[in-house]
Amino acid sequence: MRIGVPVETWPGELRTALVPGNAKKLIRSGFEIIAESGLGRASGFPDEEYTDAGVTIGNDRGEVLSQADLVLRVRQPEPADIESLKSGCVHVSFLDPMNRRELVDSLAARGVTAVSMEMIPRSTRAQKMDALSSQANLAGYVTVIAAANHCPKIFPMMMTPSGTIRPAKVFVIGAGVAGLQAIATAKRLGARVEAFDTRPVVAEQVRSLGAKFVEIDLGEVGQTDQGYAKALTPEQIELQKAGQAKVIAESDVVITTAQLFGRPAPRIVTAEMVSSMQPGSVIVDMAVESGGNVEGAVLNEIVDVGGVNIYGFGNLPSQVSRSASEMYSNNLFNLIDEFWDAETKQWNLSPDDEIVQAAVITRDGNIVHPMLEDK
Repeated sequence: MRIGVPVETWPGELRTALVPGNAKKLIRSGFEIIAESGLGRASGFPDEEYTDAGVTIGNDRGEVLSQADLVLRVRQPEPADIESLKSGCVHVSFLDPMNRRELVDSLAARGVTAVSMEMIPRSTRAQKMDALSSQANLAGYVTVIAAANHCPKIFPMMMTPSGTIRPAKVFVIGAGVAGLQAIATAKRLGARVEAFDTRPVVAEQVRSLGAKFVEIDLGEVGQTDQGYAKALTPEQIELQKAGQAKVIAESDVVITTAQLFGRPAPRIVTAEMVSSMQPGSVIVDMAVESGGNVEGAVLNEIVDVGGVNIYGFGNLPSQVSRSASEMYSNNLFNLIDEFWDAETKQWNLSPDDEIVQAAVITRDGNIVHPMLEDK
């Protein structure tokens, strides 16, 4: 079994799908690995570390892909890359299949078994493979560091000879994986933190991190069996906006993390709310890549609205690319370890397995995922 790992070509992507430590473990397990030259350079892993681990370095991208029985990468493949894949190979990466139907069709037509990492279920057994959560965790951290760097106030309270500096007020909207890490990081930096989520079940988690949970009565709400927030009705969205408006106006930093799986992000911070904040305040919209939570947010730009800076940077985990690569590579290693039969030297991607059912998008020339096959 040969694993091929190409360099990422997505604009601004600094992560890599395989770090030398995991490459060494896979080779010890009997795999051959061929990697494109420069694979980990952007994340601080030179080619020499891969060759020391036993990886063959190739300069021809097409050759790396065409020889591989298993392709590992971070982002979606480009059309030319799909043409280089051999029929029957397994391709593993983030695919965004709900919004990239043409890509899914191309992978199916090529006869590729495509595994989409964002579709890994949030179950106890799959936790070690849950790349969406591992990367969201880092994104939550990066968001707070970016906010602290651009906020004109320090986060912690300080008592000095010239007076006491009050702690910055941070409001986190959404207490999923990214939101909880943002809360924890802001608390570590000494900020006074408040948070809101449409799922009352997470209130105790918020409080356990030392933050205040903002109570807003939205009526009947809940979460999916995967732990994602359910979409609110238009009436509930208005209730949420009204309930959080006062908190936003009093905050030095607002971080929004609200996203809906496979759907555009809800717009929950209006221009009026932005204008209510003090000049110098900071808003970081973590959902900007899927449409944005904040009115006026622009992908990969800082927008100044009356002295309030709205940050809309995408691909936040790439800002800590070494740690992000290590975590993602661990997720992929665990996926391989779970489904590779070392005795028979074959994949055991049984259609009856719950993780396979959730994450395999195409197989044997067909689109097999139930959320996509009828579209």
